[in-house]
Amino acid sequence: MATKRDYYEVLGVDRKASAEEIKKAYRKLAKECHPDLHPNDKAAEARFKELNEANEVLSDADKRARYDQFGMDGPQMGGGPGGFGGFGFDASQMGGFESIFDQLFGGGGMGGMGGRRQNAPRPGNDLRFSLRISFEEAAKGVKKSFEFTRNEHCETCKGSGAKPGTEPVTCTTCNGTGQVRSQGGFMVTVRTCNTCGGTGKMIKEPCSACSGTGLQRKKRTANVNVPAGIDHGQVIVMNGQGEPGFNGGPNGDLQIVIQVAPHKLFRREGTTLYLDMPISFTQAALGADIEVPTLDGNVKHRIPEGTQSDTQFRLKGKGIPRLHSTQKGDLVLTVRVEVPKRMSEKQKELLRQFDAVSSGREYENQKSFKDKVKELFQ
Repeated sequence: MATKRDYYEVLGVDRKASAEEIKKAYRKLAKECHPDLHPNDKAAEARFKELNEANEVLSDADKRARYDQFGMDGPQMGGGPGGFGGFGFDASQMGGFESIFDQLFGGGGMGGMGGRRQNAPRPGNDLRFSLRISFEEAAKGVKKSFEFTRNEHCETCKGSGAKPGTEPVTCTTCNGTGQVRSQGGFMVTVRTCNTCGGTGKMIKEPCSACSGTGLQRKKRTANVNVPAGIDHGQVIVMNGQGEPGFNGGPNGDLQIVIQVAPHKLFRREGTTLYLDMPISFTQAALGADIEVPTLDGNVKHRIPEGTQSDTQFRLKGKGIPRLHSTQKGDLVLTVRVEVPKRMSEKQKELLRQFDAVSSGREYENQKSFKDKVKELFQ
């Protein structure tokens, strides 16, 4: 008789593995070699049996303890009275391959190999819409209303699909299960019932209002509280406001994707606002108090003497609010020194006079550049 492999080795786990680790390893390996995925493959069938033997022992705390203590040859481990029968695989004890397949793949089958139970409770469809708001509304929050259309249970037949006064009847093909099963040897194939489409019910007299679908299109209005600080592309979920569930399942959700319109002055990155602001040559050279626009109105800010173009200043707490918080980000102000155009002759003459009395020390960058050029060509 061939010697059985160590069960921990079969599942590829350490002897100190937790129950969850054993379960995870078994599910992964069993999916890979399930006989339904490898028809007529004797090696896959044998491997699958071996995995189930190992899992039957290691997933049971008492059996695992006896196995850890005595191994294969200990008391009650060999197939004598009261033992595990050598842990031989028995489809009747395990619920058959169908049961194992349901455990591994969620009862949904694979492709044409199995059929999902259409008459089980299922959630309704989620609905997804876009809502466009202004930059300021995103920053400060706003209440919005918009119309949308969704499927709802038919008011005439209450969602049954049957003519009032009648009721759906149990499908005689699948006896109300929604599935048709066939067995060949130890293999069980499950498919969706073609007669009732998997619902387990048949409608002999359909409702005229919904043509037997049990659903009608209805216009509804959603009132949305858009929180301050929301950003472009973020989603607001209104639970249970989607389409109705099936067979007692919960309604789907209404998902609202926020589209934020761009601003003429500001741009944002997270909670930080960015603003480019032109200032005059005189303001940059002599310094000045300027009015800086923010989302809450203008604020004064001091530009120091000798400010260069592209200098940045950070205005604390003048940015975008953090979602569901009273804290705000900052406003980063970048000043752009603007060179005047279309000057009068008097203005030009004054600039020439200024340049004539300049020593060169006023221009740090020019002096540094000239020194580097001089060093380069010496």
